Amino acid sequence: MQDNYLGTIIDFASPAGEPALLAPDSVQWRVYKNPIALGIGGIAAVLLEFAEPRIRSGVWDHSTYKVDPIGRSRRTGLVAMLACYGPASVAKEVIGKVNRLHGPVKGKTPAGESYRALDPVLLDWVAATASYGFLMAYDRFVHPLGEADKDRFMRDGDAIGREFGARHTPASVDGFMDMMAMLEPKFEAHPIIFEFLDIIQSGRAAPGTPRFLHRAIARASVSLLPHALRGRLDLGPKYDLTRADRLMLRAVGKLADRFASRTSAPCQASLRLGLPADFLYRSQAEQQRLLERRPDILATA
Repeated sequence: MQDNYLGTIIDFASPAGEPALLAPDSVQWRVYKNPIALGIGGIAAVLLEFAEPRIRSGVWDHSTYKVDPIGRSRRTGLVAMLACYGPASVAKEVIGKVNRLHGPVKGKTPAGESYRALDPVLLDWVAATASYGFLMAYDRFVHPLGEADKDRFMRDGDAIGREFGARHTPASVDGFMDMMAMLEPKFEAHPIIFEFLDIIQSGRAAPGTPRFLHRAIARASVSLLPHALRGRLDLGPKYDLTRADRLMLRAVGKLADRFASRTSAPCQASLRLGLPADFLYRSQAEQQRLLERRPDILATA
């Protein structure tokens, strides 16, 4: 599978043997393969980012989000997959281009507060929200994860966050909550948050998918936010996840976790490292046996 991002050809299957930023036994490799977890978690991450007025203004005023929200989201998703599964050299090249695009971005919020895209505090928060969103979506709607796996996921996310310029990523879910508590006094409800959720619920991101599923995914994303934060953002009962939503999403999430498409990034990355295409869809015991025969591929770049 090949794609193109800012002139860089992305091929998850080559060059043969090149490691990714994270090893194939990482919790990230297990989580990122699930599109339901990425969809729900990615939306939750954006909600957490848009709660912060400096990030919200930077994205809304300086990106294509207003005119092409779906295309912008898909490009962001491609970079996320590349950061997890792609050859490390290509991942670093593309992330470097993204960072250079963000370099000149600066301005003021409607309230007059200055911001710049490469502010370390904002970069730390963006990296942290992505880790938290993907992790908690997988835990709640695909397979529950133990505390050790959750902390390892957050800790290992530092390898990706640092490529984007983050310097203080939380090493645990508790660490994420502490970071959020420090930033929360600035969080506020805003029409852009509701506009973003309306776009998600409209189904424009995937016209072939039933609209009720899009609405359920939006509500599931809101459900990942702490209750007090939902209140601060005015995300009231309208966005409550129903029992039917939960059962449906868990069923779809578990099914997606068993479906291996040979052309997908997780399968192509496995092949690049000399593993079976369906490596990530086998039992953890079988994965461990395969990795014990190939200790060389547990190294990361």
